[in-house]
Amino acid sequence: MTFESWAVFVPAAFALSLYPGPNNLLALSHGARFGTATALVAAAGRFPPFALFVLGAAIGLGTLITTSATLFTAFKILGAAYLVWLGWRMLRAGDGLDGTVEAGPGARLPALLRREFLTAITNPKAMLVFTAFLAPFVDPSQPAFGQFVLLGAAALALEVAAVVIYAVAGERLGGFARSRGLLGAVNKASGGLLIAAGALLAVASRPATT
Repeated sequence: MTFESWAVFVPAAFALSLYPGPNNLLALSHGARFGTATALVAAAGRFPPFALFVLGAAIGLGTLITTSATLFTAFKILGAAYLVWLGWRMLRAGDGLDGTVEAGPGARLPALLRREFLTAITNPKAMLVFTAFLAPFVDPSQPAFGQFVLLGAAALALEVAAVVIYAVAGERLGGFARSRGLLGAVNKASGGLLIAAGALLAVASRPATT
């Protein structure tokens, strides 16, 4: 890639990583409820699926999901159901923790890591985003696989920066809410947003093929 291509790719990838999708909403919620450090560690759960999506884009799996209505529908129904279930648990949590997260920090992290992982791995839109976004920056005169991997690695590095922003913002929001006895409202807002994200995923259309 040329310098000019990188100059376009980096800010565009960073803007994409800041999109308030399900995983970023989780980072915001985890930051509000458990603090920045815990939210950052928990966010590590999203990166194995995202790395797989980059690899999938490099070997053409994104195209397979795009062209297979059955596969796309199966993934989106699974992902939507998980987001709605998770959002419902948060709505019912009130001022405390929902039943999927234990109170002790040592017991809490595996559950939060699992949330991030499952939210990422069951979202077919995430793989399609990686495929659709990275492909235009690949030089067709050069081997595609290595370019996809390099671009994907850069996108994942920018994803880390986005996680930090959401986690810190969540902690600030949580501190404000706790000082005014509004942590239950944060739980309800987080749950409602995840349910909305699940509903949007459930009605998402399969991208048109050419």
